Amino acid sequence: MILKSVALSHFRNYDDLYMEFDKGTNILYGDNAQGKTNVLESIYVSGTTKSHKGSKDRELIQFGQEESHIRTVVEKGGLDYQIDMHLKKNKSKGIAINRIPIKKASELFGILNIVFFSPEDLNIIKNGPSERRRFLDVELCQLDKIYLYNLTKYNKILNQRNRLLKDINFKPELLDTLAVWDMQLVEYGKKIIQTRKEFVEELNAIVYEIHKKISGDKEELVLKYEPDVIAENMEAQLEKCKEKDLRFGQTSVGPHRDDLCFMIQEIDVRKYGSQGQQRSCALSLKLSEIELVKKSIKETPILILDDVLSELDSNRQNFLLNSIHDIQTIITCTGLDEFVRNRFEINKIFKVVNGTVEAKNSL
Repeated sequence: MILKSVALSHFRNYDDLYMEFDKGTNILYGDNAQGKTNVLESIYVSGTTKSHKGSKDRELIQFGQEESHIRTVVEKGGLDYQIDMHLKKNKSKGIAINRIPIKKASELFGILNIVFFSPEDLNIIKNGPSERRRFLDVELCQLDKIYLYNLTKYNKILNQRNRLLKDINFKPELLDTLAVWDMQLVEYGKKIIQTRKEFVEELNAIVYEIHKKISGDKEELVLKYEPDVIAENMEAQLEKCKEKDLRFGQTSVGPHRDDLCFMIQEIDVRKYGSQGQQRSCALSLKLSEIELVKKSIKETPILILDDVLSELDSNRQNFLLNSIHDIQTIITCTGLDEFVRNRFEINKIFKVVNGTVEAKNSL
């Protein structure tokens, strides 16, 4: 899989931009707040329909404009795919693949597979469970359209059930309708739990070997899926917690409360790991994503590194840089010193200055 080009119109701080990428390593460098991450964000939106920052569509549109366009061209399996995104301030985005509009955003998933690594990801281990659930969901949604469907349905039902729980306080007669939502929540919740369980089992074999190398054979990392409730018990637990849910107006049981545990020699890295161990685990996780995508779709994903190198020590930097020679990579950084010092091969360089991008041939 190769990202060939991206064209932006009124996206973030870019009036108009066209970039062609090399199939190897591409570096975007420049001072902070010049627009490097905005380019990466546009690529991520093209693959997933969402910003990696959680920004709303209207926030992606250049200030003073009513709409924005992103056009990316991806080569996959010997074929070119053109993805067009039309972002509007007060309407849903329009998406077209090879100039044919699609009705559901889910039709886009799987064309452009991205592994996105930012400094925030280094904190995925020590931060709250929601970030670890997001990691599971983002990767599974790119690889498994059935999971995407089940997760979308579950989240809609969860929101409707929570709304109903609040409404029952004012309209007690609505209590009889709760069982309908419970039945559907259990149906899709069980499917999500099972898929996450299988995914973590598959991921474990890959992350174990990668982390062993990063730690110089000193540490063995094991991932443990921690479902909030066992699938078979979900219906009973939901019934058991009904009074509590009615009191607080929200659903307290289900996969929306799952977590992922990182264990090194029986030590929970989330609570007791050093910062170095937590960062090594995060790096292992991201590199495992790459291998998992390769295994699942028989294609290499696009690797995006957003100013991550400056956050890693030299050993982890070297391990990361030595792991990505066979994958198209787009890296942002403030300077090129690290690459020169490590004699790292760069195929294309872009200098970013205040919403303009200049391609350079060499260091």
